[in-house]
Amino acid sequence: MPSGQHGRLFFVQEGWLVARIRMIQEDEATGELADVYGAIKASHPRGAVPEIMKTMSTRPDLLRSMSETAARLHFSDGALSRAQHEMIASFVSALNQCHY
Repeated sequence: MPSGQHGRLFFVQEGWLVARIRMIQEDEATGELADVYGAIKASHPRGAVPEIMKTMSTRPDLLRSMSETAARLHFSDGALSRAQHEMIASFVSALNQCHY
């Protein structure tokens, strides 16, 4: 199906149909979103807000909840280290051809 039939919700990139998701960048964030971004940056090893998290930026309440849940599930000490979790997540993303 040609990309034009999908309206503005999708576009074609390198032959793939890609959804457009409005994301608010760090330098545009205010209020609750700026606070959430600050918390994410403080806990992230590179001091950055991952792009996948920015996909929830129009809902700061949801972003905060997802960030806290991810921290508890994926990045707390347990059977696997944070590095092992990151390697698994990267591998799965590569298998799914996900650029996030």
